[in-house]
Amino acid sequence: MTRRWLTVLTSGPLTTVQDVGRSGQGALGIGRSGACDRTSYRLANRLVGNDPDAAVLEVTFGGLALRADDGVVVVTTGARCADTPCHNAAIALTAGQELRLGAPATGLRTYLAVRGGVDVDPVLGSRSTDVLAGLGPPSVQDGARLPVGESGSPMPGVDVAPVKDPEGAELVVRVSPGPRRDWFTDDAWNCLVGQPYGVTSDSNRVGLRLEGEPLERARTGELSSEGMVRGALQIPPSGTPVLFLADHPVTGGYPVVAYVLDDDVDRCAQLRPGQTLRLRD
Repeated sequence: MTRRWLTVLTSGPLTTVQDVGRSGQGALGIGRSGACDRTSYRLANRLVGNDPDAAVLEVTFGGLALRADDGVVVVTTGARCADTPCHNAAIALTAGQELRLGAPATGLRTYLAVRGGVDVDPVLGSRSTDVLAGLGPPSVQDGARLPVGESGSPMPGVDVAPVKDPEGAELVVRVSPGPRRDWFTDDAWNCLVGQPYGVTSDSNRVGLRLEGEPLERARTGELSSEGMVRGALQIPPSGTPVLFLADHPVTGGYPVVAYVLDDDVDRCAQLRPGQTLRLRD
């Protein structure tokens, strides 16, 4: 069977290939990585009849333009890019037809799925790009040609998925105490769940760096490195939290005061620098 291709005309600020990630390899020092907003990733694959673990393109703040070298079916989910005809609704691109994603009005990350999946070579069992570890395929560059796989599953028969766009204003998420809650005073906990945090421009797929009033420690000293997970709120010496996302380190030496509930981490992955985040217990 003849292989089909997509040609990237412009890649935008950051476009990577992502799937469900590399599970079960933390003991080897290999993080999971995978799509930052897993909810949008899963929806994209469902809307084109892909397998649940098929690879897609994760597009940061639009800017991607590509050409279908062969007939394909595509869809976008997550952040709705300007002038995009295929958001939450699969469409067919004929050979030679182009698709361009403008900047989204709200949200940060858009997921573009093609029926059959982005069929680049897997690395350690996954096609995901881990920007911290440097594993997986390189970030998508202008001129790249991406192979498209085959799908044996039927199309779902859904015209448009009724999914609301990511929040454009303040986001409120839930937290639970972390393993090092006792390293911080009660006043610090009340500060954590009582103040608004700003998302800084230093944020990326590794995590969100937040700015606000520093948290007061109940104890000083160093902490031996311990395992880290997605959704952990780690407190470095600055006293302001870092919320770990998909490409977080496997271990860390700063205390974790709390965890954002797992479903809410997907919503946090759509936050832009300058947006406000509130944590609620």
